[in-house]
Amino acid sequence: MLKSLSNKAIVALLKLLSILPYKLLLAIGYGLGFIAARVPSERNHVVKTNLRLCFPTLDEGAIDQLSKKHWRLLGRSLVEKSIIWCGSEHQLSNMIEVQSEVDLSDRKPRILVNMHFVGIEGSIILSALARRNHWPRTSGFFQRMKSPFFNQKIIEWRNRFGGNSIDRQGNSIALIREIRKGSLIIIAPDIDLGLKDSIFVPFFGIQTNTITAVSRLASITGAEVCMMITVLKPDESGYLCTISKPLDDFPSENPDVDTARLNQIFEKEIRLRPAEYYWVHKRFKNRPNNEASPY
Repeated sequence: MLKSLSNKAIVALLKLLSILPYKLLLAIGYGLGFIAARVPSERNHVVKTNLRLCFPTLDEGAIDQLSKKHWRLLGRSLVEKSIIWCGSEHQLSNMIEVQSEVDLSDRKPRILVNMHFVGIEGSIILSALARRNHWPRTSGFFQRMKSPFFNQKIIEWRNRFGGNSIDRQGNSIALIREIRKGSLIIIAPDIDLGLKDSIFVPFFGIQTNTITAVSRLASITGAEVCMMITVLKPDESGYLCTISKPLDDFPSENPDVDTARLNQIFEKEIRLRPAEYYWVHKRFKNRPNNEASPY
């Protein structure tokens, strides 16, 4: 009973946050990020460990400043989830601008490779604008949450504009069908999802466990592979979601080479805006050759 009331209270809070003036919402998010950056926690440890591993030339002062910048933007993105999950098409289109170098309405088999910047949920904007722009529906894998209540809620919220969330546990065939139908397929392969269907390839010079799904799915379906990057606008007034032209010569005949290539693209983008990357994730938790976890 208590858990049910708590779940309902969280949903009510999200709905309340989603109707606040946007500038007030951002102020709340920045405040939460300011506090989180200064309170010792496991996630604070993870952020700084990741930054030390990826930027070994930075001293502790620079690591601390970069960590604080990251938490500021992460706090903002957390409260913006209220709009991502509960907001209207109008709110989303005001918050996230889309620029594409490909015709999203042509229904070509296409995979959009998303990365875990703080604006990763910007993919919802494609679903929100689909009817207006005659785009096909969006489909993509989702990772199950521990809470059955919020697992179902987030699926409902993500699909509210006609999108299609597919459980990544054993549902590759469903995703292949969606690719062949011309749906906009969104995959974010830059997190550690376990050792199954993964390989160790370099990321910031570190052998990093990375899924090979993008290369394998593109090979099976003949899909184009485009990068989809959602980042803050320079004045921080909102986000810009850019979709690139298809990657040349992708996939190759070697999924290991393709997966390493994607990691290098991710690294290049991260170096342009390091505070925006999702450093709270334990990206290096699985190690080759039974190496000890850095966390």
